[in-house]
Amino acid sequence: MVEHAGQALHCDTVLRSRFESALRGFKIRSVAAMRSHAAAAVAIAVVEEGTGAELPGIAPPDRWSTQAALILTRRSLGLGSHAGQWALPGGRIDAGETPEQAALRELDEEVGLRLEAGAILGRLDDFATRSGFIITPVVVWAGAARKLTGNPAEVASIHRIPLQEFMRVDAPLLDAIEDSDHPVLRMPLGDHSIAAPTAAVLYQFREVCMAGRPTRVAHFEQPLFARK
Repeated sequence: MVEHAGQALHCDTVLRSRFESALRGFKIRSVAAMRSHAAAAVAIAVVEEGTGAELPGIAPPDRWSTQAALILTRRSLGLGSHAGQWALPGGRIDAGETPEQAALRELDEEVGLRLEAGAILGRLDDFATRSGFIITPVVVWAGAARKLTGNPAEVASIHRIPLQEFMRVDAPLLDAIEDSDHPVLRMPLGDHSIAAPTAAVLYQFREVCMAGRPTRVAHFEQPLFARK
């Protein structure tokens, strides 16, 4: 049995205020625009656990749970890049959009979750990926979000991962890689694991919002399969 640090957190106004305060006090680092990289945004959506993550190694609740969770997806196998990989809802920032607007739009398009601008809690550091994107993570408050519907063109499955899972004592996992002095960061998830860049964003969320530690993650590497 995997050990978790701390008690379960409920998706309530106390937790929302705690996360908002942590993000207000965190000085984000932005990455300057590069011709080789497209601007993208991902949504770190705090939501009720509901009926669970539906993953091996994560026990489902016996009824609808108000414990706080994050929305993660598995990308559709029909996509031209990163097919089948774990992801946060997100995508390219359209012309004239802010990262916040793009993150909310992608949440609606990918998982059918429509939120207003008041749901935005703040940002984390930009992360430049090996596959050619500068990702801006946007933290949003989604509440119960009882009905989520995946867009089959982009999403194979939707999972509500309880926040407690990200506080596992075996997280993060750091793997040496031959072509870099920096390790690949992975976050364990039930009997699975997620690699950077998604894992790096999740780890920074855990450290800044949940643990109150101003941690940087831009230096962590990505595995070869995530660089295409």
